[in-house]
Amino acid sequence: MALQYKIVPVTAFEQNCSILWCDETMEAVVVDPGGDLNRIEQAIKAAGVTLVSIWLTHGHIDHVGGTGELALKEDLPIIGPHKDEQFWLDLLPQQSAMFGFPAAELFTPQRWLNEGDTVEVGNQSFSILHCPGHTPGHVVFYSAQGKLAVVGDVLFNGGIGRTDFPKGDHQTLVDAIQKKLFLLPADTAFIPGHGPMSTIGHEKETNPFVKMYG
Repeated sequence: MALQYKIVPVTAFEQNCSILWCDETMEAVVVDPGGDLNRIEQAIKAAGVTLVSIWLTHGHIDHVGGTGELALKEDLPIIGPHKDEQFWLDLLPQQSAMFGFPAAELFTPQRWLNEGDTVEVGNQSFSILHCPGHTPGHVVFYSAQGKLAVVGDVLFNGGIGRTDFPKGDHQTLVDAIQKKLFLLPADTAFIPGHGPMSTIGHEKETNPFVKMYG
């Protein structure tokens, strides 16, 4: 039994949409379907998995732009992010216009996520970490069993998320990285919202934007 994943870069922002699945049940979730739904659907078909839900890390358009359309088309529940992200979801029409995205279908998640919650796909379980700073309701999905985290725009390979958007806060973001993500096992691999994967240990040692305390 193992957790499998495939990364599908979507939109002009090259956002890492992730397909996660349990290789026992072949049930899958799609994390952050920001757009280019044809590309996402082709990857799901190629993997031979059955999509059961949509998970969201946060409400920026490049991460959620295709969510409403995909949920309606496939009759899927939307899970996450944290309730504080309602602010960004309410602004989807403005975000679409500002960044030149197709008009996004408005939606309301069936379930908001909080620190310490768990979500499942097949026989795989993920813990929820609430990691605000980039946005107020940003969450991270962490599988201890699979040694994998999907961190959205909190942490990158060699970088951290922007905090110059409304309701962003630099110190809050650094605190979330240091006090939550950097406490995960060093060999935990993570899928960031953009760019190549890395590990928690590598970023803890080398990321110039996050100095560990002590």
